[in-house]
Amino acid sequence: MSTAAYPVSVRARLDSRLSRWLWLVKWALLIPHYIVLVFLWVGFVGASVVAFFAILFTGRYPTRLFTYNVGVLRWTWRVSFYAYSGLGTDCYPPFSLAEVADYPAHFDVQYPGRLSRGLVLVKWWLLALPHYLITGVLLGGVAWSTEAANNDHATLASGMGLISILVLIAAVTLAVTGAYPRSLFDFILGCNRWVLRVVAYAALMTDQYPPFRLDLGGDDPSDDAVVL
Repeated sequence: MSTAAYPVSVRARLDSRLSRWLWLVKWALLIPHYIVLVFLWVGFVGASVVAFFAILFTGRYPTRLFTYNVGVLRWTWRVSFYAYSGLGTDCYPPFSLAEVADYPAHFDVQYPGRLSRGLVLVKWWLLALPHYLITGVLLGGVAWSTEAANNDHATLASGMGLISILVLIAAVTLAVTGAYPRSLFDFILGCNRWVLRVVAYAALMTDQYPPFRLDLGGDDPSDDAVVL
């Protein structure tokens, strides 16, 4: 029996005690993070474009760009876990791209060394397409709809993704009972792990295709994968 290691590690620890009502205002508390993340993600996109051409011509992802992009995803994951993709901690996220050992949310990607120069042309759009369909369900989306009787009138429709729905259930449960259901936390972590694996793959950070597998729980099985 084998448990395959995946080079993207997503881990989190549920706080033993969570405020019943802090989640109502976390969106406001995180405004400084959201502002910083806008600029960080602009840099992420630019770094990914440069990395695309570097991989295409050299087969390598520049280490400084790789470290920066991992840091952006790590920062994003910490904010998401504190906020409305997890609500798993009341510990305010640090303003840092680096790993913070005592923070309850962690993200890392193994540096790949050499990458396929051919795959870089197709993996981020064609090969990842099945995963995009799944992550669309997990994250929700926005779509244009047109009324049949009036073709020039379009409405913008949006929907909550599965992660948002589950976190909302967790928030209501926390407010009523003071406890975050562990089984719900484990499932939410599995959904977030799936999304972040796909993001790292689409950002050209690994050639290893994301598994169609919902790895539940705060501990990432890739960290202690074994082959029997």
